[in-house]
Amino acid sequence: MKKLFLILLAGGLLMAGLGVGWFYAQTGAIHTPQQSVELMIPKGAGAIKIAQLLEQHDVIVSSRAFRLKVRLDGSGGRLRSGLYRFDQPATMAQIIARLEQGDVMRFQVTVPEGLRTDEVIHLLAQKTATDEKDWQAAIKKLFPADAEGRLLPETYQYTKPVRIEQMLKSMAEAQQHILAELSSDTAVQNELRIMASIIEKETMIARERPLVAAVIRNRLQKGMPLQMDPTVIYGIWKTTGSFSGNIRKKDLSTDTPWSTYTRKGLPPTPICNPGKASLRAAAAPADVPFLYFVADGSGGHQFAATLADHQANVSRWVRMEKQRQNKRRTK
Repeated sequence: MKKLFLILLAGGLLMAGLGVGWFYAQTGAIHTPQQSVELMIPKGAGAIKIAQLLEQHDVIVSSRAFRLKVRLDGSGGRLRSGLYRFDQPATMAQIIARLEQGDVMRFQVTVPEGLRTDEVIHLLAQKTATDEKDWQAAIKKLFPADAEGRLLPETYQYTKPVRIEQMLKSMAEAQQHILAELSSDTAVQNELRIMASIIEKETMIARERPLVAAVIRNRLQKGMPLQMDPTVIYGIWKTTGSFSGNIRKKDLSTDTPWSTYTRKGLPPTPICNPGKASLRAAAAPADVPFLYFVADGSGGHQFAATLADHQANVSRWVRMEKQRQNKRRTK
Protein backbone atom coordinates (compact mmCIF):
# COMPACT_ATOMS: atom_id res chain seq x y z
CA MET A 1 0.00 0.00 0.00
CA LYS A 2 2.82 2.40 0.89
CA LYS A 3 4.57 1.58 -2.40
CA LEU A 4 1.35 2.32 -4.29
CA PHE A 5 1.00 5.62 -2.43
CA LEU A 6 4.56 6.58 -3.39
CA ILE A 7 3.75 5.87 -7.04
CA LEU A 8 0.59 7.98 -6.80
CA LEU A 9 2.52 10.66 -4.94
CA ALA A 10 5.20 10.74 -7.62
CA GLY A 11 2.53 11.02 -10.29
CA GLY A 12 0.83 13.84 -8.43
CA LEU A 13 4.10 15.71 -8.02
CA LEU A 14 4.93 15.39 -11.70
CA MET A 15 1.48 16.60 -12.65
CA ALA A 16 2.02 19.59 -10.40
CA GLY A 17 5.21 20.40 -12.25
CA LEU A 18 7.33 19.14 -9.36
CA GLY A 19 9.43 16.02 -9.00
CA VAL A 20 10.07 13.31 -6.45
CA GLY A 21 13.58 14.65 -6.19
CA TRP A 22 12.20 18.02 -5.18
CA PHE A 23 10.07 16.37 -2.49
CA TYR A 24 12.97 14.49 -0.94
CA ALA A 25 15.20 17.55 -1.21
CA GLN A 26 12.68 19.57 0.76
CA THR A 27 12.03 16.96 3.45
CA GLY A 28 15.64 15.85 3.85
CA ALA A 29 17.33 19.25 3.82
CA ILE A 30 18.50 20.74 7.10
CA HIS A 31 16.81 24.08 7.61
CA THR A 32 18.24 26.68 9.98
CA PRO A 33 15.81 29.38 11.19
CA GLN A 34 17.25 32.88 10.87
CA GLN A 35 16.22 33.55 14.47
CA SER A 36 14.74 31.72 17.44
CA VAL A 37 11.02 31.18 16.89
CA GLU A 38 8.39 30.57 19.58
CA LEU A 39 5.31 29.25 17.86
CA MET A 40 1.94 28.32 19.37
CA ILE A 41 0.27 25.41 17.59
CA PRO A 42 -3.43 25.86 18.40
CA LYS A 43 -5.44 23.00 19.84
CA GLY A 44 -7.28 21.16 17.04
CA ALA A 45 -5.09 22.57 14.27
CA GLY A 46 -4.77 20.20 11.30
CA ALA A 47 -1.76 19.50 9.13
CA ILE A 48 -2.65 22.25 6.64
CA LYS A 49 -2.85 24.95 9.33
CA ILE A 50 0.32 23.70 11.04
CA ALA A 51 2.21 23.66 7.74
CA GLN A 52 1.14 27.23 7.03
CA LEU A 53 2.26 28.42 10.47
CA LEU A 54 5.63 26.70 10.18
CA GLU A 55 6.30 28.21 6.75
CA GLN A 56 5.12 31.70 7.79
CA HIS A 57 7.58 31.66 10.70
CA ASP A 58 10.49 30.35 8.61
CA VAL A 59 10.67 27.01 10.44
CA ILE A 60 10.27 25.09 7.16
CA VAL A 61 10.76 26.13 3.53
CA SER A 62 7.75 24.45 1.97
CA SER A 63 4.33 23.95 3.54
CA ARG A 64 3.38 21.78 0.54
CA ALA A 65 6.25 19.38 1.18
CA PHE A 66 5.30 19.27 4.87
CA ARG A 67 1.71 18.34 4.07
CA LEU A 68 2.83 15.61 1.68
CA LYS A 69 5.32 14.28 4.24
CA VAL A 70 2.81 13.94 7.08
CA ARG A 71 0.31 12.44 4.67
CA LEU A 72 2.89 9.89 3.54
CA ASP A 73 3.87 9.09 7.13
CA GLY A 74 0.28 9.05 8.36
CA SER A 75 1.33 11.41 11.15
CA GLY A 76 -1.12 14.22 10.44
CA GLY A 77 -3.47 13.19 13.26
CA ARG A 78 -0.65 12.81 15.78
CA LEU A 79 0.71 16.36 15.70
CA ARG A 80 0.26 17.97 19.12
CA SER A 81 -0.68 21.50 20.08
CA GLY A 82 1.30 23.75 22.40
CA LEU A 83 4.07 26.34 22.44
CA TYR A 84 7.21 25.20 20.62
CA ARG A 85 10.62 26.83 20.29
CA PHE A 86 12.48 26.31 17.02
CA ASP A 87 16.05 27.58 17.20
CA GLN A 88 18.23 24.69 16.03
CA PRO A 89 18.98 23.33 12.54
CA ALA A 90 16.57 20.49 11.76
CA THR A 91 15.19 18.43 8.93
CA MET A 92 11.46 18.33 8.26
CA ALA A 93 11.35 14.79 9.63
CA GLN A 94 12.91 15.99 12.90
CA ILE A 95 10.39 18.82 13.17
CA ILE A 96 7.51 16.43 12.58
CA ALA A 97 8.93 14.07 15.22
CA ARG A 98 8.99 16.91 17.74
CA LEU A 99 5.38 17.77 16.95
CA GLU A 100 4.38 14.11 17.36
CA GLN A 101 6.19 13.86 20.72
CA GLY A 102 4.69 17.11 21.99
CA ASP A 103 8.19 18.47 22.65
CA VAL A 104 6.79 21.82 23.77
CA MET A 105 8.39 24.56 25.84
CA ARG A 106 8.22 23.92 29.59
CA PHE A 107 8.05 26.53 32.32
CA GLN A 108 8.09 26.36 36.08
CA VAL A 109 6.62 28.29 38.98
CA THR A 110 7.51 28.05 42.67
CA VAL A 111 4.80 28.40 45.31
CA PRO A 112 6.30 29.29 48.73
CA GLU A 113 5.08 27.66 51.93
CA GLY A 114 2.63 29.51 54.16
CA LEU A 115 0.56 31.43 51.62
CA ARG A 116 -3.22 31.55 51.89
CA THR A 117 -5.01 29.97 48.95
CA ASP A 118 -6.11 33.36 47.59
CA GLU A 119 -2.44 34.42 47.66
CA VAL A 120 -1.42 31.24 45.83
CA ILE A 121 -4.05 31.90 43.16
CA HIS A 122 -2.84 35.48 42.72
CA LEU A 123 0.78 34.34 42.42
CA LEU A 124 -0.03 31.61 39.88
CA ALA A 125 -2.05 33.98 37.71
CA GLN A 126 0.72 36.57 37.83
CA LYS A 127 3.59 34.17 37.13
CA THR A 128 1.81 32.40 34.27
CA ALA A 129 0.38 35.61 32.77
CA THR A 130 -3.18 34.28 32.91
CA ASP A 131 -6.48 35.67 34.17
CA GLU A 132 -6.86 35.40 37.94
CA LYS A 133 -10.61 34.95 37.53
CA ASP A 134 -9.99 31.72 35.65
CA TRP A 135 -7.92 30.41 38.57
CA GLN A 136 -10.58 31.46 41.06
CA ALA A 137 -13.28 29.65 39.07
CA ALA A 138 -11.10 26.54 38.80
CA ILE A 139 -10.29 26.35 42.52
CA LYS A 140 -13.96 26.88 43.36
CA LYS A 141 -14.87 24.02 41.06
CA LEU A 142 -12.23 21.78 42.62
CA PHE A 143 -13.15 22.65 46.22
CA PRO A 144 -16.68 24.12 46.34
CA ALA A 145 -16.79 24.31 50.15
CA ASP A 146 -13.37 25.68 51.13
CA ALA A 147 -10.02 25.48 49.35
CA GLU A 148 -7.88 26.82 52.19
CA GLY A 149 -4.79 24.73 52.87
CA ARG A 150 -5.46 22.14 50.16
CA LEU A 151 -2.50 22.91 47.85
CA LEU A 152 1.07 21.75 48.33
CA PRO A 153 3.68 24.51 48.05
CA GLU A 154 6.31 23.27 45.63
CA THR A 155 7.96 24.02 42.28
CA TYR A 156 5.67 22.95 39.44
CA GLN A 157 6.24 22.63 35.72
CA TYR A 158 3.65 23.69 33.20
CA THR A 159 3.21 24.20 29.47
CA LYS A 160 1.31 26.76 27.43
CA PRO A 161 -1.54 27.21 27.05
CA VAL A 162 -1.77 26.76 30.82
CA ARG A 163 -4.11 23.97 31.91
CA ILE A 164 -5.32 25.75 35.02
CA GLU A 165 -7.66 23.15 36.46
CA GLN A 166 -5.16 20.35 35.86
CA MET A 167 -2.38 22.33 37.53
CA LEU A 168 -4.45 22.99 40.66
CA LYS A 169 -5.54 19.36 40.73
CA SER A 170 -1.88 18.28 40.62
CA MET A 171 -1.07 20.55 43.56
CA ALA A 172 -3.95 19.12 45.59
CA GLU A 173 -3.04 15.54 44.70
CA ALA A 174 0.58 16.17 45.70
CA GLN A 175 -0.56 17.20 49.18
CA GLN A 176 -3.01 14.31 49.42
CA HIS A 177 -0.22 11.88 48.53
CA ILE A 178 1.81 13.04 51.53
CA LEU A 179 -1.20 12.94 53.87
CA ALA A 180 -2.03 9.41 52.71
CA GLU A 181 1.47 8.35 53.74
CA LEU A 182 0.89 9.83 57.21
CA SER A 183 -2.60 8.46 57.87
CA SER A 184 -5.37 6.54 56.11
CA ASP A 185 -8.05 8.28 58.21
CA THR A 186 -9.55 11.29 56.42
CA ALA A 187 -10.48 12.97 59.71
CA VAL A 188 -6.90 12.64 60.94
CA GLN A 189 -5.62 13.94 57.60
CA ASN A 190 -7.76 17.05 58.00
CA GLU A 191 -6.44 17.64 61.53
CA LEU A 192 -2.87 17.24 60.27
CA ARG A 193 -3.55 19.76 57.52
CA ILE A 194 -4.84 22.30 60.07
CA MET A 195 -2.03 21.65 62.57
CA ALA A 196 0.58 21.91 59.82
CA SER A 197 -0.80 25.26 58.66
CA ILE A 198 -0.34 26.67 62.17
CA ILE A 199 3.18 25.21 62.41
CA GLU A 200 4.01 26.77 59.03
CA LYS A 201 2.97 30.21 60.23
CA GLU A 202 4.70 29.92 63.61
CA THR A 203 8.20 28.95 62.51
CA MET A 204 10.41 28.71 59.44
CA ILE A 205 13.15 26.84 61.30
CA ALA A 206 13.26 23.12 60.50
CA ARG A 207 14.29 21.91 63.96
CA GLU A 208 11.48 23.90 65.59
CA ARG A 209 8.61 22.42 63.62
CA PRO A 210 8.34 19.20 65.70
CA LEU A 211 8.58 21.35 68.86
CA VAL A 212 5.70 23.62 67.79
CA ALA A 213 3.78 20.46 66.88
CA ALA A 214 4.43 19.15 70.39
CA VAL A 215 3.07 22.35 71.96
CA ILE A 216 -0.11 22.02 69.90
CA ARG A 217 -0.52 18.34 70.80
CA ASN A 218 0.18 18.89 74.50
CA ARG A 219 -2.24 21.82 74.78
CA LEU A 220 -4.98 19.91 72.99
CA GLN A 221 -4.50 16.94 75.30
CA LYS A 222 -4.76 19.17 78.37
CA GLY A 223 -7.80 21.04 77.03
CA MET A 224 -5.89 24.32 76.94
CA PRO A 225 -6.59 26.93 74.25
CA LEU A 226 -3.78 26.90 71.70
CA GLN A 227 -3.33 30.70 71.83
CA MET A 228 -1.51 30.89 68.51
CA ASP A 229 -1.34 34.42 67.09
CA PRO A 230 -1.51 33.40 63.39
CA THR A 231 -4.98 31.94 63.95
CA VAL A 232 -6.15 35.30 65.28
CA ILE A 233 -4.70 37.11 62.27
CA TYR A 234 -6.33 34.67 59.85
CA GLY A 235 -9.71 34.97 61.61
CA ILE A 236 -9.65 38.76 61.36
CA TRP A 237 -8.70 38.61 57.70
CA LYS A 238 -11.33 35.97 57.00
CA THR A 239 -14.14 37.91 58.65
CA THR A 240 -13.19 41.45 57.63
CA GLY A 241 -11.21 40.92 54.42
CA SER A 242 -8.09 42.66 55.71
CA PHE A 243 -5.55 42.83 58.52
CA SER A 244 -3.44 45.80 59.56
CA GLY A 245 -0.26 43.78 59.92
CA ASN A 246 0.19 44.46 63.63
CA ILE A 247 -1.59 42.24 66.13
CA ARG A 248 -3.00 44.24 69.04
CA LYS A 249 -4.16 43.23 72.51
CA LYS A 250 -7.81 43.76 71.58
CA ASP A 251 -7.34 41.43 68.60
CA LEU A 252 -6.59 38.59 71.00
CA SER A 253 -10.02 38.97 72.60
CA THR A 254 -11.85 39.37 69.29
CA ASP A 255 -13.80 36.18 68.72
CA THR A 256 -13.81 34.47 65.32
CA PRO A 257 -14.18 30.77 64.48
CA TRP A 258 -10.40 30.67 63.88
CA SER A 259 -9.22 32.43 67.06
CA THR A 260 -7.45 29.96 69.33
CA TYR A 261 -7.47 32.58 72.11
CA THR A 262 -11.26 32.73 72.41
CA ARG A 263 -11.95 29.11 71.42
CA LYS A 264 -10.41 25.78 72.37
CA GLY A 265 -9.35 23.12 69.91
CA LEU A 266 -8.16 23.43 66.36
CA PRO A 267 -9.59 26.07 63.98
CA PRO A 268 -12.29 24.81 61.58
CA THR A 269 -9.97 25.06 58.55
CA PRO A 270 -6.27 25.49 57.81
CA ILE A 271 -4.97 29.05 57.91
CA CYS A 272 -2.52 28.67 55.00
CA ASN A 273 -1.05 26.06 52.68
CA PRO A 274 1.60 24.12 54.62
CA GLY A 275 4.68 22.53 53.11
CA LYS A 276 5.91 18.95 53.34
CA ALA A 277 8.04 19.50 56.44
CA SER A 278 5.18 21.01 58.44
CA LEU A 279 2.79 18.23 57.41
CA ARG A 280 5.28 15.63 58.57
CA ALA A 281 5.98 17.52 61.79
CA ALA A 282 2.26 17.63 62.55
CA ALA A 283 2.16 13.84 62.28
CA ALA A 284 5.27 13.32 64.41
CA PRO A 285 5.52 15.92 67.22
CA ALA A 286 8.65 15.87 69.35
CA ASP A 287 8.47 13.88 72.58
CA VAL A 288 8.79 16.92 74.86
CA PRO A 289 6.53 18.42 77.57
CA PHE A 290 6.54 21.97 76.17
CA LEU A 291 3.35 24.01 76.49
CA TYR A 292 4.67 27.49 75.65
CA PHE A 293 7.03 29.27 73.31
CA VAL A 294 8.04 32.85 72.60
CA ALA A 295 10.38 34.58 70.18
CA ASP A 296 14.03 34.49 71.28
CA GLY A 297 15.00 37.70 69.47
CA SER A 298 17.17 35.99 66.88
CA GLY A 299 14.54 34.54 64.57
CA GLY A 300 13.86 31.42 66.62
CA HIS A 301 11.88 30.60 69.75
CA GLN A 302 12.37 29.68 73.41
CA PHE A 303 10.22 26.73 74.51
CA ALA A 304 9.04 26.01 78.04
CA ALA A 305 7.09 23.33 79.91
CA THR A 306 5.96 25.54 82.80
CA LEU A 307 4.32 28.94 82.99
CA ALA A 308 7.13 30.22 85.25
CA ASP A 309 9.79 29.32 82.69
CA HIS A 310 7.69 30.81 79.92
CA GLN A 311 7.26 34.08 81.79
CA ALA A 312 11.04 34.23 82.31
CA ASN A 313 11.51 33.72 78.56
CA VAL A 314 8.98 36.45 77.81
CA SER A 315 10.75 38.86 80.20
CA ARG A 316 14.06 38.09 78.48
CA TRP A 317 12.52 38.79 75.08
CA VAL A 318 10.98 42.08 76.31
CA ARG A 319 14.39 43.23 77.59
CA MET A 320 16.02 42.35 74.27
CA GLU A 321 13.35 44.29 72.38
CA LYS A 322 13.85 47.36 74.58
CA GLN A 323 17.61 47.21 74.07
CA ARG A 324 17.13 46.89 70.32
CA GLN A 325 14.77 49.89 70.26
CA ASN A 326 17.20 51.97 72.33
CA LYS A 327 20.00 51.18 69.88
CA ARG A 328 17.81 52.35 66.99
CA ARG A 329 17.09 55.64 68.75
CA THR A 330 20.77 56.35 69.38
CA LYS A 331 21.77 55.79 65.75
